[in-house]
Amino acid sequence: MATYVNNLRLKEITTGDEDGTWGTSTNTNLELITDGFSYGTKAMAADANETFTMPDATADATRSFYLKITSGVSLTATREVTLGPNTVSKTWMIENATSGGQIITIKQGSGATVNVPNGDKVMIVTDGAGAGAAVINANPSEAGGTVTSVAVSGGTTGLTTSGGPVTTSGTITIAGTLAAANGGTGLTSLGTNVATWLGDPTSAHFASAMSDETGTGLVVFNLSPALTTPKITTGLQDSAANSVIAFDANQFFAGTFSDKVTALGNTGTARSIDCNGGNVFTATLNGNATITLDTANNTSNRATSFTLILTNDATAGRTVALAGGTFKYPNGSINRTTDANATDVWFFFSPDGGTTWYVSIPMTNLST
Repeated sequence: MATYVNNLRLKEITTGDEDGTWGTSTNTNLELITDGFSYGTKAMAADANETFTMPDATADATRSFYLKITSGVSLTATREVTLGPNTVSKTWMIENATSGGQIITIKQGSGATVNVPNGDKVMIVTDGAGAGAAVINANPSEAGGTVTSVAVSGGTTGLTTSGGPVTTSGTITIAGTLAAANGGTGLTSLGTNVATWLGDPTSAHFASAMSDETGTGLVVFNLSPALTTPKITTGLQDSAANSVIAFDANQFFAGTFSDKVTALGNTGTARSIDCNGGNVFTATLNGNATITLDTANNTSNRATSFTLILTNDATAGRTVALAGGTFKYPNGSINRTTDANATDVWFFFSPDGGTTWYVSIPMTNLST
């Protein structure tokens, strides 16, 4: 009697069998052998585990070398696909073409299994060990190495790197903004002078950094061991070329913490104080004046404060009224000196953008 105990389930004719028909059986065997090198498709009938068994001496896609597994329905979870019989030892290339985006797990017996992610292809080997048969992942391992060059079409577009430095003999262009959380500045451009700042810094570089529209305040300096003394010998200027911060002879910032004094002159009967004009104001009271506080700092979480040095003219008894917000004084009132030629020092503070002002006169009737 014929048997089928080989790895392709071919008919093995015993001595004396198949008289007159052995040629037909042999031709079938040859065709089934070629099927072992072919492409085939098997479909999972339901959203459930499936068994595909290679039949004895009969053509079936399970025998194919490249086996594409599809599904008649969308899978909702990882499903097992058992390749039988569990005595067949064979190599397959399995493609997971099922619907639903799920993994399929290839098994044979109770031994090891191999997962095939949806859309992937994995080469496997079954050991055919019977009830305890295992499935082995036969995908070749990739050896590590060094990439010496990469040609990227269209420059660096589409090139993504992670973990290590990138060197180039040309120019790398960064599109978009490197986030501050990733060590960037949040700027979309570093300005036109950045390339020249990689040498020893100069005052021109520093000033340019502060005026560059796309790189305001960004300074890139080469702090190499060879740089032993600072090279900035002048400081910073505003848009009108006025010196804002200078260096003294010992190369310390000079006047960094000094207050800017604005002379208002005579008050007349009305005078406005622009809080952007400085933080110390001087004025001479030469009439019954209303002083209005304008342009307080309205940036969130920023306060405004300034000092007013107010000197009476030669006429005693002139009055002062405040406008431009709600004013609060120590114990609800404030006492100024009304004597001729007397000087008082006023202090103003607002924590809410000029809505409320806290006012005091810490020094009154100052004279020599």
